[in-house]
Amino acid sequence: MLLEVIFWLSAVLLFYIYFGYPLALAALTRLNPKPLDKDPGFQPPVTILIAAYNEAKDIESTLRNKLAQTYPADKLQILVVSDESDDGTDDIVRSVASESSVDIQLVRQSPRQGKTAGLNLLVPMARGEILLFSDANSQWGPNTVEQLTANFADPAVGYVTGKMVYVNPDGSMIGDGCSAYMKYENWMRAKETLLGSVVGVDGGVDAMRRSLHSRLRADQLPDFVQPLMVTEQGYRVVYEPEALLKEDALSDSSSEYSMRVRVSLRALWALKDMKALLNPARYGVFAWQLWSHKVLRYYAFVPLATATITALALVTTSWLYLLATLGLIALYGLAAEGYRRQKSDKYLPTFLAIPCYFMLLNITSAHAALSFARGERKVIWNPRKG
Repeated sequence: MLLEVIFWLSAVLLFYIYFGYPLALAALTRLNPKPLDKDPGFQPPVTILIAAYNEAKDIESTLRNKLAQTYPADKLQILVVSDESDDGTDDIVRSVASESSVDIQLVRQSPRQGKTAGLNLLVPMARGEILLFSDANSQWGPNTVEQLTANFADPAVGYVTGKMVYVNPDGSMIGDGCSAYMKYENWMRAKETLLGSVVGVDGGVDAMRRSLHSRLRADQLPDFVQPLMVTEQGYRVVYEPEALLKEDALSDSSSEYSMRVRVSLRALWALKDMKALLNPARYGVFAWQLWSHKVLRYYAFVPLATATITALALVTTSWLYLLATLGLIALYGLAAEGYRRQKSDKYLPTFLAIPCYFMLLNITSAHAALSFARGERKVIWNPRKG
């Protein structure tokens, strides 16, 4: 009896995490949508902040991508912090700055302290009313600054995140521009925006009001903590699907794994730091969103494991448990085949890619949760490999 209770509780929780919460979002946004008062003509001064460590390969193209934005050049400022780079990154930034009419400034951070500490150095130098955050290899769509900034015409908006799309080496989009997982995430962000605020952002294409920026500890994840602090201050965090970030899909599975563990670990520490937002008595619907979309998602590996163990233990007692066991075996088998084939095939068919990525997310979350329980933290980073 106990095994059956554990199995069904695990199964229901898994269903809720991946399907129940999105369905609830869809229903709630139909009942009480909160549209945005967006104005494309709203163009205040903005400052783009870029943290770089040994990004000589990408930093010039990233800067020129920002200089090519359709936003008025006289309202644009670019600040770059080099985290003790030693590969020529600094010289490249200075070279681009010397020939640009846009104000580009370089700050060198030494000793190396990580992205968050670097951004803390840049913010006091920012002249823009709106801060925009770009990774050192981020390629934005030509009107991304316009699209992000237009949302701040609504005085209730404090933070805006854009849409990441995966691209081929030649720059063309993969499929319709994002993986099945990103389609799923972006759909939820659109619904969460209509509900009030999103609970997850893409750090390479974000913007916030400078007046709402909070100085963070070096170990805190700015892509996660800053938007939560904006929500805590009573402002909305919204999703702008027309502000595009083009990103090369990681071709190195070990790099993908390491990145996911690092991001998940820092997110768990962020949730601990911002645990007050998990109180539904104070933050109502947003607390429910944060529990559902983040906390339960990061710990979904627990009900997945208990559902598997109890299904195997009960497999001979009912056809339902036999069916569940076969389904789980199929999931793990497809994931394993996807992992094996991705070493030689750049793009997997959907029936392999989805199980493979699903398991990657759960395994890396388990790894991060174990590191979190041990008190481990990640502060510095290395350039992303593509």
